[in-house]
Amino acid sequence: MGYYGFGFFDPTYILVIIGIVISLWASIYVRTTFNKYDKFKSKQNISGAEAARYILDNAGLQDVEINEIAGELTDNYNPRDKTLNLSQSTHDSTSVAAIGVAAHECGHAIQDQKNYIPMRLRSFLVPAVNIGSTVSIPLIFIGILFSMNMTLITVGIWLFAIVVLFQVVTLPVEFNASGRAVRILGSSSLIDNEEVSQVKKVLTAAALTYVAAALSSILQLLRLVLLFNNRD
Repeated sequence: MGYYGFGFFDPTYILVIIGIVISLWASIYVRTTFNKYDKFKSKQNISGAEAARYILDNAGLQDVEINEIAGELTDNYNPRDKTLNLSQSTHDSTSVAAIGVAAHECGHAIQDQKNYIPMRLRSFLVPAVNIGSTVSIPLIFIGILFSMNMTLITVGIWLFAIVVLFQVVTLPVEFNASGRAVRILGSSSLIDNEEVSQVKKVLTAAALTYVAAALSSILQLLRLVLLFNNRD
C-alpha cells in the first residue's frame, strides 16, 4: 500500500517542495539584491580587498592574508590558515555590495579572534557534519533496501540531524558577522550613511540564504521522521 495508505503517493513530498521553493526564492533574492547594489560604486572608490585590509588591520589582524579566489560570491574566511578569501566579484570591485561582502568575511575573522562561541561550536561540528552529509541519506536508502532495517535508518536520520544542527548553529554566526560588518563600516570613513544602508540590504539578503537552507533541512528532517516513525 505504500505510505499512509496513499498507494505510491508520498504526501510528505510537500515538505520537500516547500523547502525547494524557499531555497530558490532566497537564492534569487540574494542574487538580484547583490546585482542591484553591485552597480553602486563606492564614493571613496575603494575595492573590497582594500576595505577588508583596512578592517583587519584596525582589528589587529595584520597576520590575516587576503587572497583572490575564482567564482562569484564564493567569499569565505578560513580559520585554519587565517586567510580571507575574496571572490573575483568582490576582491577588485569598488561596489557597495562588494565592500559589504568583504566586511562580512572580516566579521568572521574577528569572531575567530574573539573566540566567538557559536563559531567554535560550528567548527567543532564540521567533522561529524562531513560524515553526516555524505553518509546519512545513502544509509537510509540501504536500510530501506534491507527490508526496512530500522537500525540503519535511525542512524541515518540521526546523522542527518547533525547536519541540520550545523545549519541552525550557522545562523547566529552569519547574523553576528553581518552585524559586526555594518557597525564597523558605520563607524569608519570607508562609506557614508547612505552606503551603509545599502550594505545592510545586501547582507540581509545574503543571511536569508542561510535561513532558507536551515528551514529546508528542518523540513527534510521532519519528513524523514514522519516517514519512518513507529515502523517496525
